[in-house]
Amino acid sequence: MEFSTLLTFLGAAIILTVMPGPDNLFVLAQSITQDKKAGIATSLGLCSGLLVHIGAAVLGISAIIYQSTVIFSIVKFAGAAYLLYLAWQSLRAKDDPFTLKQQNIQAFGLLYRKGILMNVINPKVSLFFLALLPQFVNPIHRYVALQMLILGMVFLVQALILFSLFSIFAGKVKKGIGKPAIAKRSNMVQGILFTFIGIQIALSKQ
Repeated sequence: MEFSTLLTFLGAAIILTVMPGPDNLFVLAQSITQDKKAGIATSLGLCSGLLVHIGAAVLGISAIIYQSTVIFSIVKFAGAAYLLYLAWQSLRAKDDPFTLKQQNIQAFGLLYRKGILMNVINPKVSLFFLALLPQFVNPIHRYVALQMLILGMVFLVQALILFSLFSIFAGKVKKGIGKPAIAKRSNMVQGILFTFIGIQIALSKQ
């Protein structure tokens, strides 16, 4: 694979990652309502979930999901339902702002698992990789699957770096507005964001 191809792909990946989307909103919501560590834990989970979609694209499983309306719908509505559940949890906790005492390995582990699950049950991510990766693969060279895997890992690494930077920035914003009343409202904002993302996924088409 040519180095120029990797650079072009990296540029496209960065642009796509910084564009507003479910993953960005999820990371920002966790960072602002909690802190940068929560955002980074969420970022790690989301990027771990990308491994599943990258593998699915490389193995051709994404193509099966795309061709099957039933499978696509099942995964789509499962993802939407999970996000609406997260929205309900956030809205229910609107009077219980996050505090530093709640930070522990178990809490960050939960955020990590949430990130994985949110990403894995979003079928649009698999279709995204199915559409994006082949455009940068050179069929003349051998090992097409390996080329797709390399491109997928490049996307994952840059996404993790950018999501972590988002978390750090949002964490600083959190410190700047870290009054209890605003902390309570931030849970409501998080609930609204989850609701918006869940509805967006539920209404998405193949």
